Amino acid sequence: MTDNFDIVFPPAAQRAQAERGSAAARQKAEAFPDRVTPELAAFIAEQDTAFLGTATADGAPYIQHRGGPKGFIKVLDEKTLGFADYRGNRQYITQGNLADNPKVHLFLIDYAHRQRVKIWGEARVVEGDAELTARLMPDGYAARPEQVILFTISAWDPNCPQHIPQKFDAADVAAALAARDERIAALEAELAALKGQPAPVS
Repeated sequence: MTDNFDIVFPPAAQRAQAERGSAAARQKAEAFPDRVTPELAAFIAEQDTAFLGTATADGAPYIQHRGGPKGFIKVLDEKTLGFADYRGNRQYITQGNLADNPKVHLFLIDYAHRQRVKIWGEARVVEGDAELTARLMPDGYAARPEQVILFTISAWDPNCPQHIPQKFDAADVAAALAARDERIAALEAELAALKGQPAPVS
């Protein structure tokens, strides 16, 4: 790991921590991970949504949502993440910001398991690379890729689950309800058989 403490906690944040007696101020000796671990790779593979933070050359921030099927963000190597950038509203604010300022932040949150991961780094847009685009495009996903964004990790840090509301994807809820209904139907059929009655029609 590199000495990346100041990336996660800039000097102004460190001063605020020291003034308020924050335990984070005492983490200086411990660098943050800057490479993909198996645990981080597994977490990324389950995400279908992300928030990408960029800034203009003079520091004006911008947050962009990115989404796709689970695993749309792919681990290319221990320092690099990548994803296909789909055609959208064609504002190109993220692309413009990255042209002037490569600093970027990726925020991933799993509401169902109340977990989140913050990733700092630098990113660049890659256009016209058909092979890379095909590698990063999710199979069967109905979207038109315009380019690719490659993200080089400088540091990452898992956040505590405090204040994360537990929410579930509609598809996961539907699957759970379908499994429940199938189980109820099976139990009703078993009960009817024991009573020597016709099984109820669902």
